Amino acid sequence: MSDEPFRCLFRVRFAEVDAQRIVFNSRYGEYTDMVAGELFCALFSVTTATETLDTRLVKQVTQWRSPARFDDVLEARVWIKHVGTSSFTVRTEFRREGEDVLLVEVETVYVAIDSEGIGSRPLSEHERACIHGGARGRCVDLSGPRRDRPAR
Repeated sequence: MSDEPFRCLFRVRFAEVDAQRIVFNSRYGEYTDMVAGELFCALFSVTTATETLDTRLVKQVTQWRSPARFDDVLEARVWIKHVGTSSFTVRTEFRREGEDVLLVEVETVYVAIDSEGIGSRPLSEHERACIHGGARGRCVDLSGPRRDRPAR
């Protein structure tokens, strides 16, 4: 993995937390998907993920370590871990912005699919080169404007 990850910042919304204001565990799959869309846009220098290669998620492993809470700004750090013939593996780590405590880590395997969406296909040399680049050092900030936060 590269030392310099792609990063994406976003704010935890009220609908994403439980009564204790802790993020529902299932939301991390959604967060990972959102961040992957931003990563694909950065990898392929496009404005929407629909302009990139077509992929299918084939495996996702999530490990929870510490909770995120309502109104936290989370930082997703993303590395390309492996690129195969038709698939690639992405590692995503979630932390609170400005903190180094690892909250959640997710490893996702994507496979390139054919234009009919039926089967897998090999990645082209161009696609492999873009994926290997990993959008290192880029940051997308979706967190919105800062606001005063009440004490916890």
